[in-house]
Amino acid sequence: MQNKPPTIKDIAQRLHLSISTVSRALRNAADINPETKKIVIELAEQLNYQPNRLALSLRQKQTNTIGVIVPNLDYVLSTMVKGIDEAALEAGFTVIVCQSNESFGREVVNTRRMLNSLVDGFIISISSETKTNEHFKVLKEREIPFVTFDRIIPELVASSVILDNEEGGFIATEHLIEQGYNKIAILAGPKSLGISNSRLEGYKMALKKHNIKFDPELVVNCDFNQDFAYFATEELLNSKKRPDAIFTISDRMAIGAMLAIKKRGLKMPDDIGLVGFNNEPSLDLFSPSISSVEQPSFEIGKMAGKVFIEQFLNNDFSTAKEIILKPKLYVRESSCKMTKNKDKFDRN
Repeated sequence: MQNKPPTIKDIAQRLHLSISTVSRALRNAADINPETKKIVIELAEQLNYQPNRLALSLRQKQTNTIGVIVPNLDYVLSTMVKGIDEAALEAGFTVIVCQSNESFGREVVNTRRMLNSLVDGFIISISSETKTNEHFKVLKEREIPFVTFDRIIPELVASSVILDNEEGGFIATEHLIEQGYNKIAILAGPKSLGISNSRLEGYKMALKKHNIKFDPELVVNCDFNQDFAYFATEELLNSKKRPDAIFTISDRMAIGAMLAIKKRGLKMPDDIGLVGFNNEPSLDLFSPSISSVEQPSFEIGKMAGKVFIEQFLNNDFSTAKEIILKPKLYVRESSCKMTKNKDKFDRN
């Protein structure tokens, strides 16, 4: 049977001192005799005494632990979490991660549980169901620091690290227009979600720039889900206003759209164009390969971690920083209609 780790009480009994005296000696208190302090530290080292980290954290009101809440751990968000974790590791912090699975209820529960776990603060990306921020207002009221990333919390003053989603929607749509497509549909996400609306705004901006009339019938709001995108694409292809190109605001949706297009017997890019969003590695494996807007996921996560740690260590969460990173379009076979561009796929 393994021996129990030594405690302050064990040291006190061995040296015939009070527990409070040993505790003050280990904390290097000024009112302890130097000789007493010396023998306490020597015995503690001899016994390999380790302080109770939880008790120490409670006294110091700091655990060096960050609670991270994300909608899921798909490729994009898991890459962002890796970035957060690297920033945390470099600064001596630990990360605890919870998924809301796009559920508002689970997001609330995870927030409460992490608070009870004594995290120092939060880095948060909200669920697609989140329409109220009362649970985050509680954090504000209790002066629990938090930073938002990817999907931000509306109407709350907090630092954030996001992608320029309007620009992403714009460059995807403009690319399709430049390839000769003029009836472009968009599979947008839930109307309540900021990134969906921003990417939709970018889509509208590109249409306006190129004098193409916006048609609300070519906008389909659905969940970030391959199956939903499949059925939404089937409906678009069966409609009287069948599009000649589709822009989806996630790659999962692009894969669903591609399956529906192939089932219909249409060829990409000649019959119809397709562009996704996120640039997941699997897109190069499809035939045709799928064009997509890339967001620098790891950098977004690492920046969110750095912003939190900087503000936490400086005890400055009154200043709300907004950091916006730029997207990049990766052109592949699914949207490269013009013959002169067919050998210019960007596969980096």
